[in-house]
Amino acid sequence: MARQDGVIKLTGQMGNISFYKSKDGHLVRQKGGIDGTRIKNDPAFARTRENGIEFGRAGSASKLLRSALRMVVANVSDSRMSNRLTQLMVKVIQADATSTRGARNVIDGEATLLKGFEFNQNGRMDKTFFAPYAFQIDRVSGTLSISIPAFVPMNLITAPPGATHFKLVSGAAAVDFEQGSFVNGYADSGERVLSIEAVPEIVLTQTVAPESTHPLFLAFGIEFYQEVNGNRYALRNGAFNALAIVGVA
Repeated sequence: MARQDGVIKLTGQMGNISFYKSKDGHLVRQKGGIDGTRIKNDPAFARTRENGIEFGRAGSASKLLRSALRMVVANVSDSRMSNRLTQLMVKVIQADATSTRGARNVIDGEATLLKGFEFNQNGRMDKTFFAPYAFQIDRVSGTLSISIPAFVPMNLITAPPGATHFKLVSGAAAVDFEQGSFVNGYADSGERVLSIEAVPEIVLTQTVAPESTHPLFLAFGIEFYQEVNGNRYALRNGAFNALAIVGVA
C-alpha cells in the first residue's frame, strides 16, 4: 500500500492498480492475492477459513454490543471505534479454550477482556474523569449501578475548551450473543455545572434482565455541553465525550 502524492488525486482502477481515498488519505495498491475459490476449498487453507469464520463472528458480536449500548455509544465520536472493538472481540473469541478452531465463540471465550475498553480514543474516560466511583453488578436482580461520591467538578474533570456543563451517563446490557438479542438500560445524572462547587453523590442505576445467564456489561461515561444564551448544546458533536466499559460479569 502506497500513498498518493502530488496535486491531482486519483480514484478508480487502472489495470491491476487501484487508486482510492480512505481515512488515511489518498492511497494506491496493487490488485493481487489468492483465488477465492481456492481459499474456500483447498485443504491447505483450512486455517484461513477458520480464522475468517471467527473474525466474522467477532464482527457480529461487536456490532451487537454496540447496539446494546447504543444509548451511550451514539454520543461518542471515534471513527475507528468499531474496528478497535472488533479486534478486541477477536481476542475474546480466541480465549475460548473448549471449542475447536473455527467454532470458538464469545460465550465460551473471555468476555471480561472487554472491561476497560475505551469507546473514544480522542477522549478517554481514564484521562477525563478522575473522581472516585464504585460499581455493582447484581445478576440475581439484574441491577447494575455506579455510585460517585460528592466531588468538585473543576478539580476532577478534565473538560475540553468551551464546556460549561457535563453529564455523567451509564449504559447496561445483558447480551445474548448466540441469539443476537439483548436487554438494556440507561441512566444519567442530568446536566451539571462545571464549577468549583461540589456536586452531591450521584447514583446511576439500571435494571436489565433478572437472573440472566448471559454476559452483563456496564458502561460509564461523561458528555460535555456548552451553554449559549440559556440554551445548552452538545460540544463539538461528542468529539470529547468519554465512555468506557467498567464492568463485565
